[in-house]
Amino acid sequence: MAKLTYDKTGRLLFTREMKKEEYTILIPMMAKIHFAIMRNVFIHYGYHAVLLETEGPEIAQVGLKYVHNDTCYPAILVIGQLIHALQSGKYDVNKTALMITQTGGGCRASNYIHLLRKALVKAGFENVPVISLNMSGLEKNSGFKLTIPMVRRLASGVLYGDMLMALDNQVKPYEVNRGESARAVEKWIEKLTEILASGHGFTKKEIAENLDAIAKDFASIEVDRTPKVKVGIVGEIYVKYSGLGNNDLENFLYEQDCEVNLPGILGFAMFKVDNRIEDYKLYGGSAAKYLAASKLMSYLTGLETLVIDSMKRYGFRPITSYEHTKSLVKGMVGYGSKMGEGWLLTGEMLELVECGFENIVCTQPFGCLPNHINGKGMIRPIKMADERANIVAIDYDPGAPKVNQENRIKLMLAVAREQLQKKLRESAAAEG
Repeated sequence: MAKLTYDKTGRLLFTREMKKEEYTILIPMMAKIHFAIMRNVFIHYGYHAVLLETEGPEIAQVGLKYVHNDTCYPAILVIGQLIHALQSGKYDVNKTALMITQTGGGCRASNYIHLLRKALVKAGFENVPVISLNMSGLEKNSGFKLTIPMVRRLASGVLYGDMLMALDNQVKPYEVNRGESARAVEKWIEKLTEILASGHGFTKKEIAENLDAIAKDFASIEVDRTPKVKVGIVGEIYVKYSGLGNNDLENFLYEQDCEVNLPGILGFAMFKVDNRIEDYKLYGGSAAKYLAASKLMSYLTGLETLVIDSMKRYGFRPITSYEHTKSLVKGMVGYGSKMGEGWLLTGEMLELVECGFENIVCTQPFGCLPNHINGKGMIRPIKMADERANIVAIDYDPGAPKVNQENRIKLMLAVAREQLQKKLRESAAAEG
């Protein structure tokens, strides 16, 4: 066991010695495709990273035991999943560390790491270090560093994850041979891992080539494009992507014979960078930071364009550009509304309705103020702007029965099926 080292505040550090001793680093699950690629990047850099895929009601119960029940639901689940893993006996707790993201923003998520450390002490795991994964220099550990090459691999992993997620959602509901799309996803996760480990796959030219190869592969899958109900998913980022957080919403909708559209993580990353630019425009500040944010935004826009062009080239519905999504909320929500998902949540709903996914599930942790303002609070204005919008807001928390949530979604889907049948009748009449 490595020597335990603390900083001046009493925070237990993850040291170089811990990395050399190959401490197991547990990572809570969110977006399966993206996080699988990111985990493999960490492994390439010598970290023994394990992505937790545990599910079930016991996760929330463990979280509730060590976190106050008024705390944000994602915090309860993330902390519950990590402590549940430590209690499972699968890991040597004297050689295990935990990793959690830390944004530093106004959302309660910035405090998860402090709640986690408090919970670890309460659960008897005070010797387990916690690594903050952040881009803001909030916390530093000698045993873990985000280098430029690592960040480039992680960023390209997010981009590839968005591409795979979008193509899988466009192909899976229509595939003739069930499971073919899922196998293609797994194949490309392995292939991209090998490419990134070999020192390739993160320059613009290489990314463009890989995106084309991925799109070409998915385009070769045999499909039957029988019209289906189209459903978009928006909401707080963890509950939006995490099957643990939303009771496996994507699979539920798939089983209800729907095509799902889940906006990607790249758009959220661009939103966070763009906030720095809008802050400067609204309030002033450092011109240097504004220029740096503008340069990064330009780079991300270039990557986004690669995805859009590749999807178009192979006959898929392209993702919507961030700039277009941003333009949709102009005059409806101010760009200063940036806590949590901020105005982007409203923009994604408008974007989904515009591209034919007028049926939307807005996922929100109970009591999440940004979601209630920019999500549930904007449903009426969105319906006034476009009467096609058919939106249901679903609260997720430890006390919300899954059957109630699914029944409310089924009511939304009943309306959606009626509208689909009406469109098909009108189309047939026009052709006849």
